[in-house]
Amino acid sequence: MRKSIICLISLLLLLGGCVSEVKSFLEVGEGIGTPNGTKVTVEGYIVGVPTAIDYVEQSNFSSDYALALADDPSETDVSNMLFVKLDSGYRSEFGLQTNPDKFGEIIRVDGTRDDYFNHEGVESITSITLETDSGDDGDSGDGGETIGDYYRSAEGLTGSTLKEELHTIIDDHAELSYDQVWDALRHTDEDPTNSNHVLLLYTGDSISKYKNGGLVDEWNREHVWAKSHGDFGTSMGAGTDIHHLRPTDVSVNSTRGNLDFDNGGNLHSEAPDTYYDSDSWEPRDEVKGDVARMIFYMAVRYEGDSGELDLEVVDSVGTSGPSLGKLSTLKKWHESDPVDAFERNRNEIIFTDYQGNRNPFIDHPEYVKQIW
Repeated sequence: MRKSIICLISLLLLLGGCVSEVKSFLEVGEGIGTPNGTKVTVEGYIVGVPTAIDYVEQSNFSSDYALALADDPSETDVSNMLFVKLDSGYRSEFGLQTNPDKFGEIIRVDGTRDDYFNHEGVESITSITLETDSGDDGDSGDGGETIGDYYRSAEGLTGSTLKEELHTIIDDHAELSYDQVWDALRHTDEDPTNSNHVLLLYTGDSISKYKNGGLVDEWNREHVWAKSHGDFGTSMGAGTDIHHLRPTDVSVNSTRGNLDFDNGGNLHSEAPDTYYDSDSWEPRDEVKGDVARMIFYMAVRYEGDSGELDLEVVDSVGTSGPSLGKLSTLKKWHESDPVDAFERNRNEIIFTDYQGNRNPFIDHPEYVKQIW
């Protein structure tokens, strides 16, 4: 018997290159299909905080009591998520209200497969460990760097020091030509329900990707930070930075012109719930936060070094030069219209496929209050 075992071991050693490594964990999809009561080890991306059977907070996190995991870092479909109940011993380290930088990280969880909020979940946790992103899932564009890694040097900073460090992180992005912006926007602003269309920022209309140009009812490239506020035109850099370029209806874009952002004015006849007057523009509620976060991005990305402009967001309207307002209003818009899945997806595409940099205020909404 002993001789037989020795022979078997020898054979396995000889065939070592042919023996497949046994995976030591379940992916989230596999965990969802595992029966309740089973001891499991599950690995997945942290994609939010579950607060109901069919709702997961993906920004402005309200608690540290649970996490939602998914196999895709940009997942928004709750049916593809596994809920993890965090007992008190894990909340201070992994809860998203306390640790919003953990959003997008990969963790490995040991526990018991059991429903949470009557949704597929894991409870009775015995260990949670952070894992290294392999870089194969679209969450990284630089040798496996996770979102948490991307902002690591900014941890613990506030005020001007935080603003300076974020500038260093997102600076020196890959620049597009103005012609390349057309195709980029067809990708970043694709209608999730119709892959042949883009969604227009101010009207919310879904329109053919190729109905672009300068004619009435076509779409064009809107500089949310108006290009005259800094006189950068359409030059590579600020003029082609797609973090603030969005598809908009030609005539609506013309009306907005270079107005600052603030509440009030006359209702626009083509853009629902959009108001304007001689010195300000108020977009519909659904994109107020989007606009604010684009403006905050520009004020951090362009700080006057390397011959670039120093763009500043100020608390007034009727501005000129490299300034844009109104800061207090934009901060309220940022709070009233939290980051959504469309913004996150857009941010990820720009980072992975085009510029190699991110909008920090989409990934970390709390940075707005910490800087301004």
